[in-house]
Amino acid sequence: MEAPQRMKAAAQRCVDARRHELHALSRDIWSRPELGGNETHAHDTLVRFFSRDEAWTVHAHHVLPTAFRASWGPAGGGAGAGEPPLNVAFLCEYDALPGIGHACGHNLIAEVGAAAALGLKAALETRTDLHRPVKITVLGTPAEEVNGGKIDLILAGAFADFDLVFMAHPAQQDASFLPCITVDEVLVKYHGKAAHASAYPWEGVNALDAAVLAYNNLSALRQQLRPEWRLHGIIKHGGEQPNIVPAFTQLEFYLRTPQVEDLRVLKAKAEACFRAAAVATGCRVEITYPGHCYYNILPNATLAKLYENNGTALGIQFQEQSANFSGSTDFGNVSFVVPGLHPFFYICTEALNHTEEYTEAAGAEKAQLFTLRTAKALAMTAVDVVCCPDLLSCGRP
Repeated sequence: MEAPQRMKAAAQRCVDARRHELHALSRDIWSRPELGGNETHAHDTLVRFFSRDEAWTVHAHHVLPTAFRASWGPAGGGAGAGEPPLNVAFLCEYDALPGIGHACGHNLIAEVGAAAALGLKAALETRTDLHRPVKITVLGTPAEEVNGGKIDLILAGAFADFDLVFMAHPAQQDASFLPCITVDEVLVKYHGKAAHASAYPWEGVNALDAAVLAYNNLSALRQQLRPEWRLHGIIKHGGEQPNIVPAFTQLEFYLRTPQVEDLRVLKAKAEACFRAAAVATGCRVEITYPGHCYYNILPNATLAKLYENNGTALGIQFQEQSANFSGSTDFGNVSFVVPGLHPFFYICTEALNHTEEYTEAAGAEKAQLFTLRTAKALAMTAVDVVCCPDLLSCGRP
């Protein structure tokens, strides 16, 4: 058996040997769902998991209150002693959704990240003659659902020393890549003037009229948008009382496009709609973008092909890639700063993400076969790169 195959076999044995504690890890996180930025139990659980092995250097509360970083190595450098290590990172998400818990399966993302890291560590422990030393880092990335925790970590430099990043997300199918798209949130506030709506309405400046006009402007705009562009939202505040001309209203919209450059165009069109409503009613308008913009994921053809090869060897059946997937993730921003892979994996349910049925599936025993098989495929793909670091120069668009 050639060295890479021996390493891959070691990774698989490691994941199999630790399957019970890995399942317990994800069940523990699943049973105590926490919203983004407040994942104290999940953070502490993962920190304890890696701290049990003294070979891992663990930093709790890394940059963000509920982020962590666990590192192992460098190891395996033979001929390349003295070279900077190849730092392979695995990302763990663990935030839940309001009211329905882990309906996006982030507990399984945490399990996959931990299991793949352990598998790669076991693989590297079989070799001392790699050309370049290798380091493994597990990065806990909170608040994907709401705040874009990975973007905060990028801005703080937490990804600066990574050469390669892996994570995997549960979905309805196994896929090495799905076209996650950009998304940005916009808040629009209209400031008018209150007046008695019956006695002297002419003294008022109606902020609700502005909100309604803006909403209708956007509805008309949709007729001229590209089919794959999306804008959708709500009127969050429409006034206080029916007999008072509303002095304040607020809308919240999401803007989505397949590519970042398209989003700039859509934002300009939407802002024109918001401002036109203010001009028509005499209101003052505030347009803000309160959160991070989530970028589209840049595909990496080389890593995707390696992952498909390894997954197929493990029995994963990859379906034809969907062209209509319209989810968004802050991993897209990661893909712009470091080569990475973000495959999706089936967990033995036909339920859709962000539903109560998916919450149950994410905690079920039957999801484990698919979850740990995905972790093995990620670790095996990392082995391919470790054994041939030149692959990192391939596959970027």
